[in-house]
Amino acid sequence: MQVADLERAPWPLDGRRFAGIVVTNYLYRPLFAHVLETLAVDGALIYETFALGNERFGKPSNPDFLLQPGELLELARGKLRVLAYEDLQVSAPRAAMVQRICAVGPQWNP
Repeated sequence: MQVADLERAPWPLDGRRFAGIVVTNYLYRPLFAHVLETLAVDGALIYETFALGNERFGKPSNPDFLLQPGELLELARGKLRVLAYEDLQVSAPRAAMVQRICAVGPQWNP
């Protein structure tokens, strides 16, 4: 197990590659490039976090912590093959606005 402060310390995974990366309920935009660099060439990225509009339902409500419309799609553009994307309101486990993406490295061919 590895413990690291992702926001105040150097990226702890330089040089490592992973076949799958899952990020949920977390947004720190300076890490986007690191996450993509850490994904193996044919790896899968699953990312879900809060989106603009969530302020109607509670926290997070600060725009710094809410994805802009299409932001996850833009993250993947030209770098990953998008398999699924959603920008929607969910009701469980509590009402929230979220964006979700499932994407794979450009080398992936079904």
